[in-house]
Amino acid sequence: MGYYDDHYGQYRQEQKGNRRGWFLSAFVGAILGALLVLISIPALSDILPYDILSESGRTQNGETGTAPTIQQNVSVDVTSQLTKAIDKVSDAVVGVVNIQETNFWSQGGEEGTGSGVIYKKENGKAFVVTNHHVVENASQLEISLKDGTRVPAKLLGSDVLMDLAVLEMDAKHVKKVAEFGNSDTVKPGEPVIAIGNPLGLQFAGSVTQGIISGTNRTVEVDLDQDGAPDWNAEVLQTDAAINPGNSGGALVNIEGQVIGINSMKIAQEEVEGIGFSIPINSAIPVISDLEKYGQVRRPYMGVELRSLSDISSYHLQATLHLPKDVTEGVAVIQVVPMSPAARAGLKQFDVIVALDGQKIRDVLDLRKYLYTKKSIGDKMRVTFYRDGEKHTVTMKLERESF
Repeated sequence: MGYYDDHYGQYRQEQKGNRRGWFLSAFVGAILGALLVLISIPALSDILPYDILSESGRTQNGETGTAPTIQQNVSVDVTSQLTKAIDKVSDAVVGVVNIQETNFWSQGGEEGTGSGVIYKKENGKAFVVTNHHVVENASQLEISLKDGTRVPAKLLGSDVLMDLAVLEMDAKHVKKVAEFGNSDTVKPGEPVIAIGNPLGLQFAGSVTQGIISGTNRTVEVDLDQDGAPDWNAEVLQTDAAINPGNSGGALVNIEGQVIGINSMKIAQEEVEGIGFSIPINSAIPVISDLEKYGQVRRPYMGVELRSLSDISSYHLQATLHLPKDVTEGVAVIQVVPMSPAARAGLKQFDVIVALDGQKIRDVLDLRKYLYTKKSIGDKMRVTFYRDGEKHTVTMKLERESF
């Protein structure tokens, strides 16, 4: 019994010691846990939802709390190669105002508007290229600058064939001059920008973007509005929006260089996104002549012509006496006295079928060859039929005198 008591007593002693060790471990663990919670709360407050951090939106002192808000400032740089190109040239694209007097009793006159490009600044004068049809029949001309300032302009020269005109104005208001690019190097798919004043000056400086849809396009142009084409215009095709008022404005490449002067648009209900621009490389010699001489100096033959396709089959035989197998060519309707054609021996009712050995099908072919392949002072071989017989003469081209 004494042994049991002794043993029991010893057992109780060991159990008491174990309880103390457990209590101490639990106490230390609780302290460490509390410290970890205190350390973690600031970090948790940044990522946990508002309703987890405080019940019913209340802080410890009973005031209504607000959910933590994360703010971040984002800076977006919208500057691109495209916007740089626009900034480079936009100030040089202006409005062209065509003022036409109606009659003696009218006060003021009718106004038409188009676009133009300032391409040169020299000796206190600035020079603007636009379309012939923009300035046609104008009594007065004005240039509308980007800031709305309107400056009187003088017409130096205009060319109906290329649909180009050059104006002169005071340069004191001009801040920028456009840079010409190289239209011969443009490729289909290349991005381009059209800048101008569609539908009038209220939309001045409008910018549209597109691509080069085609190069070396040929478009027939009826210059005298008689229903028959008088010229084949070689143009750049683009899908950049070109609307009335854009005529004379700039077609610009991604470098901010002018590669074309916008001239015409197919405006049919079933057609969308087809616009045309005169290639700047074709325009430059015309611009230069208009600026210096007031007209384009082209080689001159001195003949009035008509395509065989416009002449009845009766007159092909009865008047021109052509062999039946000759169906293409150009009939000489009139020869100007003392002209290159007269000196070469051409006569009325001769039928031209070749120039320098190149076949001529109609008036468009002849004009294109004469104006694009020959220069003033050049010699040109002319092959023609007279009274059913074929002849060839050599003609020295001169400059037309106006």
